[in-house]
Amino acid sequence: VLVTERKQTMPLPETIFCAQQIKIPPELPDILKQFTKAAIRTQPYDVLQWAAAYFSALSKGEPLPVKERLEIPLATEKTDAALTLGLLKVLHKQLSPKGVVNVAELKERWKHLCLPEEQLEAILQLDNFGEEVEWMKVLALGCSVLGESLLSSMKHACEILTEDPDGGAARVPFETFSFLYSYLASIDGEIPEEETEAFLCGIKEQA
Repeated sequence: VLVTERKQTMPLPETIFCAQQIKIPPELPDILKQFTKAAIRTQPYDVLQWAAAYFSALSKGEPLPVKERLEIPLATEKTDAALTLGLLKVLHKQLSPKGVVNVAELKERWKHLCLPEEQLEAILQLDNFGEEVEWMKVLALGCSVLGESLLSSMKHACEILTEDPDGGAARVPFETFSFLYSYLASIDGEIPEEETEAFLCGIKEQA
C-alpha cells in the first residue's frame, strides 16, 4: 500500500514595512484634506462620479466642481439629486468664461455634479437651443427653475452674479439685470413688452 503524504503549503508571511520604508508624497495629506472638505461642502449625490470630476479638474487646473459653502436643505425640500443655487453657481464659474457653450460640454459638467439629465433637458426645452447655448440664458433658465416667480428668479441670478460680499445687496450691472429680466419675461410669454420696459426704466432710475 502506497501512502502519499500531502504537503501543506504554508502561507507566505505578510510583508511588514517599517515607517522608514513608507514614503508618503508630501503634497498628499493636503490634497486629501482639501478633497474631504470639498466633498462635505458639496454633498455630491454620487461621490465616486463627483470625485472623478474633481480630480480631473484639479489635474487640469480647471475650476473645481465644489460649492462655496454647505447648503442645508429646508424641511420641505427634497434631499435627492436636484439643481440648487450652490450647484448653479458652480456651473457658472466653470462655464461663464466661455460665453457660448457646447451642449455636450454642458451635459458633461451637469453630470459631474450628479444632477439628473432629465432636469437639464427640461431646462433646454424652454428655448429653441441648437448645439451651442449662450450660458447667460441657461443661467437665467436655471434660476427660473429655482424661483417661484420672475422676481425671485432674478434674486437668485443676482446672488450668483454679484461681486458684493455675502449678505450684501447682491448688486449687478444694470445691463446684465436688464438682459436677464427681458429674456425671462419673453420666455414667460405672458408679460407685455411695455410692462417689461416700464419696470426696467423704473429700476434704472433707482440705480
